[in-house]
Amino acid sequence: MNVTIPSDHIREARRATQLIFLVCGLGMASWAPMVPYAKDRLALNDANLGLLLLLLGAGAMLMMPTSGWLVSSLGSRLVMTAAVLVMALSLPLLLILTSPVAMALALFIFGAGVGSVDVAMNAHGVQVQNLYERPIMSSLHGLFSVGGLFGSLGLGFLIKLGLNPIYAIVSIAALMIIITLTQYKYLFGAAAERGIIARFSTIADKPTQGKQRFGWLHGSVLFLGIMCFAIFLAEGAILDWSAIFLRDTKGIEPELAGAGYAAFSVAMATMRLVGDKLVARLNSKTVVVGGCLLGAVGLLMAIMSPWIYGALVGFVLLGLGVANIVPIFFSAAGTIPGVAPTVSISALTTIGYTGLLAGPAILGFVAQQFSLSTALGFLSLVLLLVALGYGLKGKVK
Repeated sequence: MNVTIPSDHIREARRATQLIFLVCGLGMASWAPMVPYAKDRLALNDANLGLLLLLLGAGAMLMMPTSGWLVSSLGSRLVMTAAVLVMALSLPLLLILTSPVAMALALFIFGAGVGSVDVAMNAHGVQVQNLYERPIMSSLHGLFSVGGLFGSLGLGFLIKLGLNPIYAIVSIAALMIIITLTQYKYLFGAAAERGIIARFSTIADKPTQGKQRFGWLHGSVLFLGIMCFAIFLAEGAILDWSAIFLRDTKGIEPELAGAGYAAFSVAMATMRLVGDKLVARLNSKTVVVGGCLLGAVGLLMAIMSPWIYGALVGFVLLGLGVANIVPIFFSAAGTIPGVAPTVSISALTTIGYTGLLAGPAILGFVAQQFSLSTALGFLSLVLLLVALGYGLKGKVK
């Protein structure tokens, strides 16, 4: 079924999709400055904190494959809206719960919301990009990073102004709900999405039922998934561990511990907002390989610098380097011949977010046995391996 969508609706859908990306970044990053408080409130060491953080990734991992099916059946609009509500309603619990078991359950539910909205918004973004017929995924992910900036700094800033922490986080959750509900009508409905997929499926080999059943095993899907795993591992480490690193290793005030993720997010947002033009001017191989090398240098600088500002500059370089890598991977996944976007993006997101599942626990155990600086140094090696792998592979076939 092919449908004709007015240009005004396409522009409105793009704006609404940008705002959903922003809301997701806002909600996810609001957790970053709460990590040190949670560690102290629950009296956890680094290893136990890593195990607790594992639950966020587990919730995301559980819902991602299911979300692909839900998007295919119900449309991404309904999935995005429901997932944001889950995120927003569970977010305040992460600030007040005092039981490790209850905190683990809340993180699991929060992660389920994050995983669901991530699949749905990327699937919707690919359809909007198809209608624009030019790259827009970097700018969409740029709004996610803008949300990450406000989330990582917003909570600490409101608390610094004297607002009760619970009122501050409830205000952020309410903002997430308001933005999502006001943009609902501008997002494509299920019927419109099916029409877009039908229209653009002629560009590549039309997927057959048999191919869809084994779409996750497609070579390009697996390759992109492994690359995404490594990048999400690095991004997740900054989300979960940067505040702890700056407070415990660099001696920054707890209220400002979110500055590391904020610096990372500012750099990532800036680079992503110009990333579409950058990718069009260069090529994906140059952006991915060069970005990984810059990110590795940034991590090493953050670790080795004796000054807080030097560490923040390192986080900036990391953000600049990895900014456009994931959007490139998602754009490629949405155009793999013989695999529907809902299948490939669901697979890519699930494999990639395994980095969020395994990363916090791995880094926690490494930090417990050696140091958090050693754990972050391990991530710089991971980025070098991605640069080598993608450089040797070249263009995904």
